[in-house]
Amino acid sequence: MAKAASLADALYDKLKTEIIDGTIPPGSRLPSQKDIAITQEVSRTVVREAVARLEAQGFAESRQGSGVYVAPGARYRAFQVTREELGELSDILKLLEMRLAIEAEMAGLAAARRDQTDIDAMRAALRQMAEVSHDPAASALADAQFHLAIAHATKNAYFARFIDFLGVRLVPPRSMYLRDKPGEAHDEYVAKVRAEHDAILAAIVRMDITGAREAARHHMTESLSRHSELSGDLPAA
Repeated sequence: MAKAASLADALYDKLKTEIIDGTIPPGSRLPSQKDIAITQEVSRTVVREAVARLEAQGFAESRQGSGVYVAPGARYRAFQVTREELGELSDILKLLEMRLAIEAEMAGLAAARRDQTDIDAMRAALRQMAEVSHDPAASALADAQFHLAIAHATKNAYFARFIDFLGVRLVPPRSMYLRDKPGEAHDEYVAKVRAEHDAILAAIVRMDITGAREAARHHMTESLSRHSELSGDLPAA
């Protein structure tokens, strides 16, 4: 079973790559499952799983009685960050590096454009974080809502859509960093993250663009540093 799953993953990646690079252009019909099985030397079960995944991810669409076709906008669905991809510390660090670049500018734009509704949303998210600080999952959700409120404050829908897409994947699992550390370490972690968030909010409230960028960058750099300590490999930031 594990081997079949691995083969299906490999076939999915191969077909997806050919779709993205235009080898199999948008609107074209995929070869039949039988033909794919023969040319790729895999079972029909492997092909079905790979094609089903292409459809689930929006790269292909099934047309009853006609076959499976490459979706018209498939090449623009290339960016994915799945939960499965964030199972390793190295993947968490890559996402944090990306956030470091994005969130600093996002906070600066929020400071320039925010209104009272945005500020209220940010404050509400931080209050929720404080109320559920004992619950890592609920706290992560409130944390994500804080960053989403900042994204909305930019008045740029693309920031909001991107942050909303990432959702709780924005927030590395607390358990990964704290592991078996005592309760005091959890309390210190919560307090530190809260202080970093407060600094971002304060700069946005006073419309300090540079200060907001610096506070957001500091927050992300600290998160990178905390998690990089676990791997012994501190990325440049």
